[in-house]
Amino acid sequence: FSASVAAVLAAGEFDRVLGSLHSIEHDGDLVFVDAQLFGTLPARDVVQRYFAELLRLVEGSAVFSVLAHCDYPRRCWPVASAGEYREADFEGEYRAVFRVLASSGRALEVNTASPLVSVDLLKWWRQEGGEAVSFGSDAHDSLLVGNGFTAAVDIAEAAGFRCGHDRFDFWRR
Repeated sequence: FSASVAAVLAAGEFDRVLGSLHSIEHDGDLVFVDAQLFGTLPARDVVQRYFAELLRLVEGSAVFSVLAHCDYPRRCWPVASAGEYREADFEGEYRAVFRVLASSGRALEVNTASPLVSVDLLKWWRQEGGEAVSFGSDAHDSLLVGNGFTAAVDIAEAAGFRCGHDRFDFWRR
């Protein structure tokens, strides 16, 4: 992927580049973290494998300035078979990623799409050295841009982050 990413980045000017992970390796194939994968593997295994790959992404790539939706697997978490998704069950995994991300000076995205990141998760980010957050609506439809922004701001503020110097700046601790 690195060659295709480099080609895209070389093709234009970007204000901000986000890094994200949607797939993991399973049986030698790259597969989306989705309901089908959760139906194939135990839920906890899917999330732990996701975080292991996310850690490799953060450690191995410096082309992005913001890590987007670090809790991506929760979108497809199988509540019926695994119960409610609890961030605390994966606190160690979150913190390991946050530690490396913070040490590189990058920011963490507060995704305004449902489900929202929690105050606890952003507090872990701060405790691991995270200095900044960015907001993203992850909108795949123009009508959804900015959806949930007010709640996301409340969460960021409750975790101790404040508005930057201008509307384009990261929110900082």
